[in-house]
Amino acid sequence: MELVLFIGVQASGKSTFYQQQFFHTHVRISLDLLRTRHRERQFLETCLRTRQRAVIDNTNPTRVERKEYIDASRDAGFQVIGYYFQSLVQDCKQRNEQRGPEHRVPLRGLLGTYTRLELPARSEGFNQLYFVRQIGGGFAVEEWQDEI
Repeated sequence: MELVLFIGVQASGKSTFYQQQFFHTHVRISLDLLRTRHRERQFLETCLRTRQRAVIDNTNPTRVERKEYIDASRDAGFQVIGYYFQSLVQDCKQRNEQRGPEHRVPLRGLLGTYTRLELPARSEGFNQLYFVRQIGGGFAVEEWQDEI
């Protein structure tokens, strides 16, 4: 079984990527939907207990934030696959502005996440790690190279 962990600033394409790549195979666990860490934890625990593949569709900007998901998943015998989404501030800001008002993230929040963003490393416990960037209406996915 596998847990997929997304990493990237708001409006970097994470939820769209989920819809295109994982919608039919993985449960989506997202604070945007569940609203509280308690609910999120319950969903994650259920997925791990029932051996259900899942995607953590949050920003997950720091190693500390990612560690909780990685440790719990590995303890349950899951493979952990990370996807780092290219997070160029100007591009994310522009995509964010194109969202409807109810889905738009305040600029302050987007910039705050960007300043906290730490590049992932395989040493965090990832079995596989990928770099994702948006190209037109699609995505290019490459193996992580430990540098960008």
